[in-house]
Amino acid sequence: MAVKCFSLYLILAAIVIGGVTSEYIEYNTKPRIVPEKINVHLVPHSHDDVGWLKTVDQYYVGSNNSIRGACVQNVLDSVIASLLDDENRKFIYVEMAFFQRWWRQQSNAKKVKVKKLVDSGQLEFINGGMCMHDEATPHYIDMIDQTTLGHQFIKTEFGQVPRVGWQIDPFGHSAVQAYLLGAEFGFDSLFFARIDYQDRAKRLREKTLEVIWQGSKSLGSSSQIFTGVFPRHYDPPEGFTFEINDVSAPIQDDPLLFDYNVQERVNDFVAAALAQVNVTRTNHIMWLMGTDFRYQYAYSWFRQIDKFIHYVNKDGRLNVLYSTPSIYTDAKYAANESWPLKTDDFFPYADKPNAYWTGYFTSRPAFKKYVRDLSGYYLAARQLEFLRGRDSSGPTTDMLADALAIAQHHDAVSGTQRQHVAADYALRLSMGYLQAEKLVASSLSFLSAAKSSTEKKNPGTKFQQCPLLNISYCPASEARLLSGKSLVVVVYNSLGWKREEVVRVPVSSENVIVKDASGKEVVFQLLPLSEIALRIRNEYVKAYLGRSPRDTAKHVLAFTASVPPLGFSSYVISDTGRTARGLSASYVTSGSMNQNVEVGQGNLKLRYSEEGVKITRHLSTKNQVTAEQSYAYYIGSNGTDKDPQASGAYVFRPDGVLPIKSKEEAQLTIVQGPLFDEVHQELNSWISQITRVYKGKNHAEIEFTIGPIPADDGISKEIITKLTTTMKTNGTFYTDSNGRDFIKRIRDFRTDWDLQVYQPVAGNYYPLNLGIYMQDKTSELSVLVDRAVGGSSLENGQIELMLHRRMQHDDIRGVGEILNETVCLPEGCKGLTIQGKFYVQIDKPGDGAKWRRTFGQEIYSPLLIAFTEQEGDSWINSHKTTFSAFEPSYSLPKNVALLTLQELENGEVLLRLAHLFEVLTCPLYAFPPLIMCYSYVLFGCGNVV
Repeated sequence: MAVKCFSLYLILAAIVIGGVTSEYIEYNTKPRIVPEKINVHLVPHSHDDVGWLKTVDQYYVGSNNSIRGACVQNVLDSVIASLLDDENRKFIYVEMAFFQRWWRQQSNAKKVKVKKLVDSGQLEFINGGMCMHDEATPHYIDMIDQTTLGHQFIKTEFGQVPRVGWQIDPFGHSAVQAYLLGAEFGFDSLFFARIDYQDRAKRLREKTLEVIWQGSKSLGSSSQIFTGVFPRHYDPPEGFTFEINDVSAPIQDDPLLFDYNVQERVNDFVAAALAQVNVTRTNHIMWLMGTDFRYQYAYSWFRQIDKFIHYVNKDGRLNVLYSTPSIYTDAKYAANESWPLKTDDFFPYADKPNAYWTGYFTSRPAFKKYVRDLSGYYLAARQLEFLRGRDSSGPTTDMLADALAIAQHHDAVSGTQRQHVAADYALRLSMGYLQAEKLVASSLSFLSAAKSSTEKKNPGTKFQQCPLLNISYCPASEARLLSGKSLVVVVYNSLGWKREEVVRVPVSSENVIVKDASGKEVVFQLLPLSEIALRIRNEYVKAYLGRSPRDTAKHVLAFTASVPPLGFSSYVISDTGRTARGLSASYVTSGSMNQNVEVGQGNLKLRYSEEGVKITRHLSTKNQVTAEQSYAYYIGSNGTDKDPQASGAYVFRPDGVLPIKSKEEAQLTIVQGPLFDEVHQELNSWISQITRVYKGKNHAEIEFTIGPIPADDGISKEIITKLTTTMKTNGTFYTDSNGRDFIKRIRDFRTDWDLQVYQPVAGNYYPLNLGIYMQDKTSELSVLVDRAVGGSSLENGQIELMLHRRMQHDDIRGVGEILNETVCLPEGCKGLTIQGKFYVQIDKPGDGAKWRRTFGQEIYSPLLIAFTEQEGDSWINSHKTTFSAFEPSYSLPKNVALLTLQELENGEVLLRLAHLFEVLTCPLYAFPPLIMCYSYVLFGCGNVV
């Protein structure tokens, strides 16, 4: 019986196979658009993170694959080979940090072939920045710079300019991205994937995933850009991923092999396309054929795409083509469809009811501050490089430019990378800083040299700088001055207007005086270094430099520097051998919270009592506004059995809040002097602050020290500070967009859909780069920040900022590591301590805009300080002691910021000016904002006017 059955199988097989042959099939993939059909645009792409789980170089070369098997070098090698095989195939590439690395390694013959692929449109650069930057935590200047750097590479090597914005992975999207990095950048369209899950559901129902996005109320229609949100993520529909190890069924079209499935897969394709048509306007839809680090074996993808195009077009129900976002955009424009208008932005982002991605607004606050500090330093260094004249044989700002560019990646400055990757970003930044530091020193030496000096050709003055000045460590200023020597302090101002600002440096002696370049004694203030400052200094100098600092710094010397626009002033610190007396001495006393202590300058007062710290501003004889400042921490959720979602690097999910109160008997150190008053306050063993008010200023400066956050109780802690007033704000407040426009926020409200509130705290958090403010009919309270943080107004008349986070659980969003930053010394590791500042001002309604914009620019561009020594008056008598690139009577108006002054490699100069004010925000400067970009040649190093 078995023999008979076997014979029957052979007969049936012969019947099935008889007359069928297997032969070469030439797939017809010639691109075409058929107006009367649904056109499916297939866009092959690979989303390549410029660092995340691995460092940028590990991702490129394919090392450390125990973490993730990803090699971008393989992607580009494989894709280029596949494109050269068939002229109909297309591919888009985004991250120039990777493409630059690959391009450097190619032969001239290969480069010629690749340029032909670019010229023909087979290979198209989309977005074109060095990375796909984050949109919540970068400053707009950094967004411009990193995009410009990538575009310069594309223009230089390929003569092309990208047409489309491609922000597919950032965790929420900013208005500045829409208009400044989109419409104003010359892009025709912008595409991304991540929006709030409630927003997406409504847009799917109403076919409003594609909109006209107007990001700026000031610029109006000129800020509009066609914007598309993908119906799902930035991968293909389910069942259509074809990396070599993916599980999607390929098209099997060889009739001599088992599992022949052409019609079955064509039907699957048509069904998926029709489903997308139901949520999209016009007869054009786009499929993203790829996702993270795909196309490492590109032929696996292109083979299947070739087949789908061939067989689906042969089927006739749809038209399918190789495409790019540019081709898709042209088709959408040609359709002459009417699109809904979108204003404001796409923050905050949630992918589930209890998963608001608002924790990363604050994650890794020390790294965020490092990026911000070096961004301002890079702005100043480029100016000095231009003023001296670019010298490619010497130190340049190029290394810092590259490091800052990749630091804007959406898993870099966002704080959502693994710890070893964060260390890699920081290392690159520090290496870039060291090169720029040399450039700054040589430029200041050149600019300060007298016309007759040989230093014009061979700068000889050795300037030192102090990158750890924020922790009161500066060997140059702490050095004991030998007999006859004095310390020259050169203060550079990168803004286009004159500044008068207090400079603070640590010194070893109290027997000092400060003189300006003319020899006139300058009022200064001398105060002791606090115990907390000394502790931070000693621990972190050792952590950063591997050695303990010398115990030389005993005091902080503060004086007011008056610096011309785009220029410098010089000051001389001398040891007189006598103790400071009179106006220059600080009056230091002690107090406690159970006493009523008051300090302040003018109509701004700080009051300390059992109730806490109160900042009071007298706006008029009848209008006095008080803001009470306090600290608290959210208990980060560990997740539950019902919902395992925890607070982590991305997600903020609070599970209650606990106040942090100072003990009533806690001691205060009160410092009063001619320049400022300040109060040192220690709330507990891991939170302290200094509250400072300057003479002639109307804002309070709060300098906080937080950490190590206790972790031995197993509780995730997210530290906040609150400012509480009696203002009647009706749930309304305003937050900035990447340091540019302020956007109106209403608590528990979205402009585009009826919000279902599941997380009343996290769902009302927004990213801050410049600050936040609220107002009522009688007053306006503004808070400015020194780095990217998260903030909100959760109660009427109240503002809060999240300053630091230390977590106990991962939030299951891919990073696979707990956000638990530590600092390690020989004696062991402990949680990270951070220092920072925020600034508070109370104004009459509408008056705060001027302060927010002008002072905010000063926060971003702090004075650059360099030091050198002189014998007697040798340096002062033989050098330029003051300099400005402007004519003596000229400065930029306070509503115009100088963003970029940079000499390019081809000798041209890039000048960017930004209008700082939005329309109708400040009567004095009431005209629309703009950013002007000029590229032209300036001959010589004369005055820039």
